[in-house]
Amino acid sequence: MPQDLTLSLGQHSERGRKETNQDFHGAALPARPALALKGAVLAIADGIGSSPVSHIASETAVKSFLSDYYDTPDTWSVKTSAQRVIAATNSWLHAETRRNRQRHDPEGGRDRGYVTTFSALVLRSRTAHIFHVGDARVSRVSGRSLEDLTEDHRVVLSATESYLGRALGAAAHVEIDHRRVGLERGDVFLLTTDGVHEHVRPEAMAAEVARHGDDLDRAAQAIVRRAYENGSGDNLTVQIVRIDALPDGDPAEHLGRSADLPPAPLLDPPALFDGYRVLRTLHASHRSHVYLALDGETGAQVALKMPSTDLHGDPAGLRRMVMEEWIARRIDSPHVLTAPVQTRPRSHLYTVMDYVEGQTLAQWLRDNHAPGLETVRGLVEQIARGVQAFHRREMVHGDLRPANILLDSGGTVRLIDFGSTRVAGIAEDAEGGEPALGTIQYTAPECLAGHPATPASDLFSVGVIAYQMLTGRLPYGAKAAQAVTEARGRRLNYVSVAAARAGLPPFVDAALRKAVHPNPALRYDAASAFVADLRAPNAALPGLRPAALLERDPVLFWKLVALALAVAVVWLLAHRA
Repeated sequence: MPQDLTLSLGQHSERGRKETNQDFHGAALPARPALALKGAVLAIADGIGSSPVSHIASETAVKSFLSDYYDTPDTWSVKTSAQRVIAATNSWLHAETRRNRQRHDPEGGRDRGYVTTFSALVLRSRTAHIFHVGDARVSRVSGRSLEDLTEDHRVVLSATESYLGRALGAAAHVEIDHRRVGLERGDVFLLTTDGVHEHVRPEAMAAEVARHGDDLDRAAQAIVRRAYENGSGDNLTVQIVRIDALPDGDPAEHLGRSADLPPAPLLDPPALFDGYRVLRTLHASHRSHVYLALDGETGAQVALKMPSTDLHGDPAGLRRMVMEEWIARRIDSPHVLTAPVQTRPRSHLYTVMDYVEGQTLAQWLRDNHAPGLETVRGLVEQIARGVQAFHRREMVHGDLRPANILLDSGGTVRLIDFGSTRVAGIAEDAEGGEPALGTIQYTAPECLAGHPATPASDLFSVGVIAYQMLTGRLPYGAKAAQAVTEARGRRLNYVSVAAARAGLPPFVDAALRKAVHPNPALRYDAASAFVADLRAPNAALPGLRPAALLERDPVLFWKLVALALAVAVVWLLAHRA
């Protein structure tokens, strides 16, 4: 039986002389097959001391890395997986920093920021991958001392003053150091925060590792104790890992290199492919072919998505397709399609998603002409929840349309097809603007004009879908497809739903008009606000008069009418007498 990577781990963290511990650390030592596919991971983070929320930043950075890294496609390299996860986490932290600053300190600096240092060590097969932002260090025991494998991102102003030059959450984009080093049996790595390595000499740390070699937790505790006794006033965290055994060969190194895997071939069901029994074709287009299949190991029904032959020569398109599984695993919502856990390596590039029995919203609309207003409200509310799940993770779906919305047999809505999804922090910049990837009838004018997709453009698509469900038409007709410049977008004229379907309340039309406004700044800030305005009048909407009593409370209205008539009758009878 081939030898696995075998490790020994020790960790310890204390708040030291501070009131709270803003450090955070974690490790994942998975079993097969994840150990061969992704490796073992150690991660450490140190939130900036001036921020009352930096402990949230450090915890988020470590926990997100330990979960999201293992959810990345097994066709991604370690470097690609780690850097994309870190970049996405940075974008989320930076967005939280902006929101927190707007709420509490609009003129302030980073003192309220979700800002943290971050370092990770990924040990896979016979290679160590180091990812580093800030001044938490990764070192390797070398003789009686330590060899630093990272460089502190700290700007020194004087002997007593310095500041972090790089940190997660500090800016919209972050530069991540990456280094690869070969592994040897007996190698020992240390991850430390600055409260430790600024107060304990490398020789002393190496000595503690040697003294407590059979108990690395005790070694970590001893190093932390030394730092405290030497006067450290900061939080204190140490992680130690020793390589006890290495794989005999390098069987896993070819995994995780998407460039080395050929696109999956198109299949002719029934067929066997990579451990799946392919049953039938579910969908075929110029971009992809989707098949219903049974997983030979679990027996679960899955949907296999293979790139079409037109996509084989499109590296960017293949990368977007492979990302779909990771996107599905990052989102925890009953209204977003999920992906099963990876259990074995793949021979080709393709994606595997959970199979859901049902029909698309496009099919449902063909069978349900002019659905009731309350039915539409319920569907839009579910769509909005799915969209909000994307936006909470700093992602934009980018291709919301009836064909990409699935209704299962129980009536639950799920968003599908993430090939156009834009992930903050890892979106690839396109020279001259990013092309619109969505379907043109549902794409916001600013995206047609070449601007990147945003949450506001997703909300535009939701508004168009709601309008179509109620009327069977589009809010701007065929002219929306011609809005390929900002000037043309501004000239679009909204067609009131009253022109297509009589009897709908005016406040519904006002909500739809705001949702699909050509100017993204004048749309809703959140999908939930749109859903609320579909259900009740909002006098703040442009062009909407305050709701009459008959609209707000018809029962009270008719009671008052009856009372007024009774008073009038009494008055007439009294005057006749």
